[in-house]
Amino acid sequence: MKWHEMEIHDVAESVNTDRDTGLSDREVHSRYGKFGYNELQEAEKTSALLLFLGQFKDFMVLVLLGATIISAFLGEYIDAVAIVAIVLMNGILGFFQERRAEKSLEALKQLSAPQVSCLREGEWIRIPSRELVPGDIIKFTAGDRIGADLRLLSVKSLEIEESALTGESVPVQKSQDPLNVKEAGLGDLTNMAFMGTLVTRGSGIGMVVATGMKTAMGQIADLLQSAEAMDTPLQKRLEQLGKILIVVALILTALVVGVGVIQGHSLYSMFLAGVSLAVAAIPEGLPAIVTVALSLGVQRMIKQKSIVRKLPAVETLGCASVICSDKTGTMTQNKMTVTDIWSGGKQWKVSRTGFDVNGEFTYKERTVVLKEEKALQQILTFGMLCNTAELTETDAEKRIDGDPTEGALLIAGMKAGMTREALSKRFTIIEEFPFDSTRKMMSVIAEDSAGKRFVVTKGAPDVLLGIAGQVLWEDRQQSMSSQYEQRIKESIESMASKALRTIAIAYKPIGRDGVFKQEDAEKDLVFVGLQGMIDPPRPEVKQAIKECRAAGIKTIMITGDHVITARAIAKQLDLLPHNGKVMDGAALNKLSSDDLEKVVEDVYVFARVSPEHKLKIVKAFQKRGHIVAMTGDGVNDAPAIKAADIGISMGITGTDVAKEASSLVLADDNFATIKSAIREGRNIYENIRKFIRYLLASNVGEILVMLFAMLLALPLPLVPIQILWVNLVTDGLPAMALGLDQPEGNLMNRKPRHPKEGVFARKLGWKVISRGFLIGAATLAAFMFIYNRDPENLAYAQTVAFSTLVMAQLIHVFDCRSEKSIFDRNPFENLYLIGAVASSILLMLVVIYYPPLQPIFKTVSIIPRDWILILGMASLPTFLLAGSLLTRKS
Repeated sequence: MKWHEMEIHDVAESVNTDRDTGLSDREVHSRYGKFGYNELQEAEKTSALLLFLGQFKDFMVLVLLGATIISAFLGEYIDAVAIVAIVLMNGILGFFQERRAEKSLEALKQLSAPQVSCLREGEWIRIPSRELVPGDIIKFTAGDRIGADLRLLSVKSLEIEESALTGESVPVQKSQDPLNVKEAGLGDLTNMAFMGTLVTRGSGIGMVVATGMKTAMGQIADLLQSAEAMDTPLQKRLEQLGKILIVVALILTALVVGVGVIQGHSLYSMFLAGVSLAVAAIPEGLPAIVTVALSLGVQRMIKQKSIVRKLPAVETLGCASVICSDKTGTMTQNKMTVTDIWSGGKQWKVSRTGFDVNGEFTYKERTVVLKEEKALQQILTFGMLCNTAELTETDAEKRIDGDPTEGALLIAGMKAGMTREALSKRFTIIEEFPFDSTRKMMSVIAEDSAGKRFVVTKGAPDVLLGIAGQVLWEDRQQSMSSQYEQRIKESIESMASKALRTIAIAYKPIGRDGVFKQEDAEKDLVFVGLQGMIDPPRPEVKQAIKECRAAGIKTIMITGDHVITARAIAKQLDLLPHNGKVMDGAALNKLSSDDLEKVVEDVYVFARVSPEHKLKIVKAFQKRGHIVAMTGDGVNDAPAIKAADIGISMGITGTDVAKEASSLVLADDNFATIKSAIREGRNIYENIRKFIRYLLASNVGEILVMLFAMLLALPLPLVPIQILWVNLVTDGLPAMALGLDQPEGNLMNRKPRHPKEGVFARKLGWKVISRGFLIGAATLAAFMFIYNRDPENLAYAQTVAFSTLVMAQLIHVFDCRSEKSIFDRNPFENLYLIGAVASSILLMLVVIYYPPLQPIFKTVSIIPRDWILILGMASLPTFLLAGSLLTRKS
């Protein structure tokens, strides 16, 4: 169909849509069956079977499988079957880890899908763009991303940037008129809008004519395939670490095998032991565990209202040292609230904030009776009459439809018990003169139930003061004198000093038969009074800023508001220290980038700034070595959001452009959510360090116990099947549980982590080597004690060594939960870890005491008294190091 050549009514007929009401729900569901969902087909995903088989492509696993084949040919069938079973279990565990991470990332894509405003059954509703069908009618404005291919029905100064399709970055001006062009390219279709393009200016309404792969974007869908998993910097460092560990493990394993053969062990047994040891020593599960830890952390962040769009952001969050935050809606409630009212020399306070209509009015700290305050009643009534805002209430929330300032006046009137319905019975609006930026005022002509008419005007105080010939003072009209004018100006300044935005209200009676022009209506007014309002701070933000400060994170407020307002809000939030500076846009313009870099550390509030200034501020902090988180919601915020180390967009008020440029989306537009996200980001990184510490220390212990035994000409303390069992059960389950650990209490009292900090920073390398050495030594000591007691019963000594190694690692896992000592944390904080350890112990006991498994795992039943030796030796590494730490402290 050549939609661009058709008249609008022909388009509506072709797609069978009513322009006034849109599609019905029944018709929408019918069209889903015909057209499917509005989404691009993704690249073919790896099947579950191939994903499972991929778990066995590791070189060491293939060598192990080869060794099992040799075992089978030599008649060692039990060994072969047991090793294959363990390899399969390890593959199954890895498969489910990857599937879970994949599903977590799919869920994130759904959560961050663009929303569109769609006309369904006569009402405009917000729906995910994937639910659009041909025939739907949608509206959009600057900053929105077009959700499907559209034929435009109406436009208002509409410009759309179509570079994703055409390569031309200059926005295209749009119209709704039919086109008569032959061989037109996409850039020539000025009455069409295409999926994936960006509205840069104006607004419009369009009818969906193509969805999914039928769209222009569907033809180049490969450009939009962003579903590939992205390795984080941490994952890349771990991959490099893995290669180093493989080399070290192979060298040590070869050493063990070589020494064992020299000591008289058979080449086959040492080869099998060496391969098993190498498989156990190389932490091939690290990348999978890291991915799962990141994705589980992301899921927790979603529950805390922060949606991660790019996985690297999770790691980077832990390094953030500066948060540049927008004021409106992020630090404040974005709900303008009248707090002060002045009329005729008296000033009243109004309680409650936001959209709560149950506030009280006080005068000199005493609650007033409204019917006794005629001036207060009058200014509230006028504030509601000269007003087009409406309060909409649903089960989920209250919201203002209309201008926020008018919404504040409306709520103030409702706190006095007034309603739209009651006012409409008392007054009729005859004519309205809308607000415009030139006049800085709005007026209505109203008629009361007695037939009397009057003008009500609201607007900028200085403007209304200039056209008022009288003033309402102590319930009587007085001629405006210089004395009264001075009193009014003092009240205006008093409210402004408290960061209140002031709206003046005036009126005048008019004749019933007069036909008034706007110029005549808005002169010789009676000045009634002022209503002072503010967007109040969110109550939780003050504590969040305090916690960020304790965490070494500096909070910067950036706003387009006036300096006085910004300073007052910053003081209320304890954001601005005594010597902290406030800088406005005019001062910013005078500073070069180098000059700003020199002074930026002293500035806490940037006021009256444009979106372009935000980029300059971000770069100045980055040049000072900071990791910067930047919030924004508009199209013009996108460059600063993208340039920041962590771009954060608003989920409610944010445009699609801002969201696409960001790494993190705040579902509730709340600053406190940024603090929670940073806390979670830090915790994810710390949990990754915990299981690296646990896995590597355990692996070092396993290698060293075998190496020491060979060097001392002792028999093998562990048989290959036991090594593999430890690798699967004792290492895997607790390591995963560490990824779910709760944050340490002092996590947000530490300075931000340096972004270039290595994995083994903060003495982690020493902890791995020292704990691994002690675990290996304790295991070997238990083996030697039992073996020397009864050299004829090697299987019993090996079972004791196996039990000691398992228990030493399971005790050590609790030590890994803290940077300090095992005694610093309550072990029952992490019930997942308790469950994992209990499961590992139970499985160990089954292998030792269940007769059918004893020949497979080369174990025998241990007598009760020897458990004292096992638990004592297993506890020794952790308690020796904990004791040395306490000694150093004392």
